Formats: sequence, C-alpha cells, structure tokens
Amino acid sequence: MIDHPEARAILDEFGIEPIHSSAHAKPGQTKAVASLQKIVNKRGYDHARFVIMTWAETMIRKTVLDAATLWAFSDVILAAERNFPDLMGKDVEKWFSFVDGLHVGWLQDWARDVDGIIPKRFAIAGQIYERIKRLFGVEQPDLLDDRARSRA
Repeated sequence: MIDHPEARAILDEFGIEPIHSSAHAKPGQTKAVASLQKIVNKRGYDHARFVIMTWAETMIRKTVLDAATLWAFSDVILAAERNFPDLMGKDVEKWFSFVDGLHVGWLQDWARDVDGIIPKRFAIAGQIYERIKRLFGVEQPDLLDDRARSRA
C-alpha cells in the first residue's frame, strides 16, 4: 500500500480501518485511502476530517465507505456550507441528525443502476443534496406533479 499519512491519521482518529484495495470492505473499513488523501490535497485537512467525522459520528457508519460515496459527501458538504451556512456553522447537530436519517446503502444501490452512464459520485451527491434542499431549503413543488397532470 502507498502511504498516505494525512488520510491515515484521519482514519485512525475515527477508528476506520484502511484495507487493501483487493479486500472486501465491511462497515468500519475503507479502501478509499487514496481518495481521502486527494480530498485532503484538494480541499484541505479540516474539510477531509469533517467528511470522515460525519461518517463516523452518524448511523451511516454502518455502510461501506467507498470512494464514490466519500467524494459525494465531500461535494455535498461544500454545497451545504455555501447554501446553508447556518446549518453547517451554527447547528452541526442538525447536520448530523439529517445524516443519521439517510439510507446511504440504498443511495449506493440506486447509483449502481446508472453506473457507466452517470458517475456514482454525482448520482449519490445529487440524491443527498435533493434531500438537504427539501428539508432545509425553500419549499419545493411536488416533484411528481407531472404525473398528476397526466391523469387529469
């Protein structure tokens, strides 16, 4: 394994075991050490640490932390910081509560349906951000309203 000291330090802090890329990952383990190091390099140590803290401190820790989901959470955290600064800056417990309610395993499974067409990272991030916008943003129209019109 190539050494990624900053990524490994973050994973060690939160008790996530880095495993070899050929191994089968279980909850509490990740093969995405290189991806985490890329996030550290691109977005900073504190951001990468918050991504892993979000994973480790919520119920989503029961799902497998793969590279696509890691990057999706990194993207969504940046979007939430920009669009919902109070949520991310003043009410982090509300953020953790929101993440606790996500069914990340389902989102990962649904993203597999579009694998090879839409990158899984973007499919997962879009699903999470839609839920953030629905809960913390302005009231949304019924996203299924076109179906109601077709029956009229």
